Amino acid sequence: MRIRRGLRHAGAVVFELGTDGPKVIVVGVDGSDTSLRAGAYAAGLARRQGARLVVVYVAGVPAASVFAPGAYAAVEQAITEATEDMRRQVEAGSVHAGIRAEFVAVRGDPYSEIVRAATELRADAVVVGASSRLGHRFVGSLAVRLVKSGKWPVTVVP
Repeated sequence: MRIRRGLRHAGAVVFELGTDGPKVIVVGVDGSDTSLRAGAYAAGLARRQGARLVVVYVAGVPAASVFAPGAYAAVEQAITEATEDMRRQVEAGSVHAGIRAEFVAVRGDPYSEIVRAATELRADAVVVGASSRLGHRFVGSLAVRLVKSGKWPVTVVP
């Protein structure tokens, strides 16, 4: 039996080392420590791979603010300020890492919005932080739901 050295692709495509990695990386951030570590990890990965990095920040409106008169405006103001703070952090982090990062702020369910963004962008990889909430061990975290969807390689950063 003869063993052939090297791999050949049916179309005689020659693969180069370091060029077959992800080209579009989506990272979900929410301001938590684990999501910020996920952002830093994704930035390093994007830099090493020469990939496009898209940072998705998902903000939601607490349901209780709808029932309390005057609370809605205060909640909106807080969300706007948090979004702008996150935008500044992403800009500063991308300069520090030496990459260009795109910041996308959306409202809604984090799982649905990250899936939508990754699908629309044709992402090659998704990076998220591990959940620190106790209840997610029983119900399922964002990371677990993304992994179970089976659409992208998902990296979960502790």
